[in-house]
Amino acid sequence: MTAPLVIIGTGLAGYNLAREFRKHDSETPLLLITADDGRSYSKPMLSTGFAMGKDADALGMLSAGQMAIQLNAEIRTHTRVTRLDPDNRRIWIGNEPVCYRDLVLAWGAQPVRVPLAGDAADAVFPINDLLDYGRFREAAKGKRRVLIFGAGLIGCEFANDLLQGGYAVELVAPDAQVMPTLLPPAAATAVRRGLESLGARFHFGVVAERLERTASGLQARLSDGQCLECDLVVSAVGLRPRTELAEAAGLEVGRGIVVDRFLRTSAEHVYALGDCAEVGGLNLLYVMPLMSGVRALSRTLSGTAVSVSYGPMPVTVKTPVCPLVVSPPAAGSEGSWDIEGDGNDVTALFRSADGRLLGYALTGTAVQRRLALNKELPPLLAELPQALALTPST
Repeated sequence: MTAPLVIIGTGLAGYNLAREFRKHDSETPLLLITADDGRSYSKPMLSTGFAMGKDADALGMLSAGQMAIQLNAEIRTHTRVTRLDPDNRRIWIGNEPVCYRDLVLAWGAQPVRVPLAGDAADAVFPINDLLDYGRFREAAKGKRRVLIFGAGLIGCEFANDLLQGGYAVELVAPDAQVMPTLLPPAAATAVRRGLESLGARFHFGVVAERLERTASGLQARLSDGQCLECDLVVSAVGLRPRTELAEAAGLEVGRGIVVDRFLRTSAEHVYALGDCAEVGGLNLLYVMPLMSGVRALSRTLSGTAVSVSYGPMPVTVKTPVCPLVVSPPAAGSEGSWDIEGDGNDVTALFRSADGRLLGYALTGTAVQRRLALNKELPPLLAELPQALALTPST
């Protein structure tokens, strides 16, 4: 019996890879394994559900059974892989070995946990998948006050969504502005003011240290001694690529699972894709680079080696109260920000000393400039020279 292509994960990376692979190969057995219920959904929609009035069932698109039919695949749900065994070309699910032709690790990233004292430390909701969203949505029934840990991209998106859904929202963050790793201060101020216009309250330069249950809900004590009353807490302090099983199996791991430009790990016949992968030193937790990887890897797995390249990859942030598109300069880039505009309409351009555009942040009506500016940006990962691009896959 032919060993299957095995994909671990049924999020955007896993399911989109399976769809693309089936366009090139309709015969190879395909097995997808997931720790959740395997419903197909769009993860970016998780931070739009309250404004749209949609629960988890409404955000789900197809069941695991429907996806299995569509993909001509076997899908094993609520199943956790416990060990990778690349030397013998198999994985383990408890005491059950599963052999593979090729293995793709598409299991994403996990929420960073906030260390908290107090008797309600377990009452913090990360929202990283559809099941998380369903649990939070159920807990939010009849509640009004939401405290968000973190004011980065995800924290601001959830704040906008919850505010539009009728909730009172406060955000706690250790930095002095929103999205400090993505935005210059002028653009960050525009986003903050937009959210404040909806009623958001920000607490910068502090962290939550304790979370206690009270007669009326929850109380969070901050590092400056301030106490905030709330009914629900959302953790949006960041994501960390899942690397533990890969590292235990001897695969090279950095920020994520290290792969080459063909998305090959350091073990033969093992690939990594999406949020868990580190490609060319980059670990990008966004949809555009994920889909670039999907298109390339689907061809490689079907017999035609295709390397990954990233052009400009701007990120559209879902804060409709203050539209935002950002293409941050690469880490270590030398240059400075030029700021134009004021209020909610800010154009921030990061240029090198010789005037080359290396990144931008656009807010409000300035987002209309994104297409023109994208033409000036350098690629994040340039295409490989032809000789290297034609290197066959293992």
